[in-house]
Amino acid sequence: MNDHAVSALSPLDGRYAGKLAPLRPLMSEQGYMHRRVQVEVTWFLALSQAGLTEFPPLSRTARSHLLSLVAQFDTADALAIKAIEKTTNHDVKAVEYWIKQQFEAPVLDTTTRAELARVAEFVHFACTSEDINNTSHALQLQGVRDQVLLPSMDAIIDRFRSLAHRHADIPMLSRTHGQTASPTTVGKEMANIVVRLRKARERVSAVELLAKMNGAVGNYNAHLSAWPEIDWEAFSRQVIEAPASTDPDASRIGLGLRFQPYSIQIEPHDYMAELFDAVARANTILIDASRDIWGYISLGYFKQRLKEGEIGSSTMPHKVNPIDFENAEGNLGLANALLRHLSEKLPVSRWQRDLTDSTVLRNMGVALGYAVLAYQSMGVGLDKLELNAEALAADLDGSWEVLAEPIQTVMRRYGVQGAYEQLKAVTRGKTVSAADLQALIQGLEIPVDAKQRLLELSPANYTGMAQQLARRV
Repeated sequence: MNDHAVSALSPLDGRYAGKLAPLRPLMSEQGYMHRRVQVEVTWFLALSQAGLTEFPPLSRTARSHLLSLVAQFDTADALAIKAIEKTTNHDVKAVEYWIKQQFEAPVLDTTTRAELARVAEFVHFACTSEDINNTSHALQLQGVRDQVLLPSMDAIIDRFRSLAHRHADIPMLSRTHGQTASPTTVGKEMANIVVRLRKARERVSAVELLAKMNGAVGNYNAHLSAWPEIDWEAFSRQVIEAPASTDPDASRIGLGLRFQPYSIQIEPHDYMAELFDAVARANTILIDASRDIWGYISLGYFKQRLKEGEIGSSTMPHKVNPIDFENAEGNLGLANALLRHLSEKLPVSRWQRDLTDSTVLRNMGVALGYAVLAYQSMGVGLDKLELNAEALAADLDGSWEVLAEPIQTVMRRYGVQGAYEQLKAVTRGKTVSAADLQALIQGLEIPVDAKQRLLELSPANYTGMAQQLARRV
């Protein structure tokens, strides 16, 4: 661990820094600046293709240079923008000035530098800072969702699906209210998680990422003052929705987002709330799964594969703690606390604009970072699980009382009066043996074939459709 990591205030950039490397280029301050540069360059290039007399089409060399500012953006560029911000005390203006500085880059020939200098005032033309920021946030969320969140969720779903199929036939005693209940299979309980997570994942994926570029209060005021004859709404839609491209010969270049036609100065952030709520819902399902698996480990249903050199307790050498599921649960809770604040706060803004969203939005990466950290812990924990078939079988064999359900249900079918009450008197709060139940079954006045089916039941084979349901996911 380097000096920066060991002195970091947040564990995401300290203890867990190495685990969150995929998130950092997307959700860090540098990632935010990178997306701002992309938006400014995209708007500038789109203006150059709009047929404006005052802004003729750019040469291929100029377009290639501008696109390279996005493609090759690095830490040195981010630091250069931060240096400008020390003077401007305005982060978006610093990006604008940095881009204009690149019009004088030594790599450009004299002709291209002169070409760009003539149209430099079209950088950030008619834009409010929020036009750049809201689109940048949407691009950040697009990147983290598509490159990190969804692949992480898919990996966890795949692990649970594998467990569902592998253990589809392994019977397991259920517990409702913590008490013994009708048996299931290990695979079926994993399948339940698969189905819930899959639906939650679909909701995360389905959220439309919206953006607006419509000026200071959402009405294209400045745009129309300069060119009243242009359909600025259609132009803005095109810039926002056209596919992103790195091709200098592309006839249209955009951001690949969805157009938000109505806004105040800021994009309303309702889609963000929807996205964060969807991620939090998936996280809640995983909290439930973490606690259940923790419990199954405690019951001995699962063992954990040992890792050489790992210590479970500083004083009790025998312990193999379920730390991965505990870490997952803790970090999922942190993620959800932040995600819920984001979803509740961000859609609320005083009149046409206040800045309370700005500082909150800078914590999107923190909220999602805790989620990603939890997904990693969950994956590691699932990979360590080893089924303890003996413990599962012993638990079932000690719980013959769960067969009270099928016995009284068959009795009801054949009209035996007080079926439920009879079984309640025999089994509730009592230790019940196989012999006790079989003696009861022998005395029932029901058809012989029904009696035989009941006699053949055991806690291990009374699992209903659990096997089929587990295999079906």
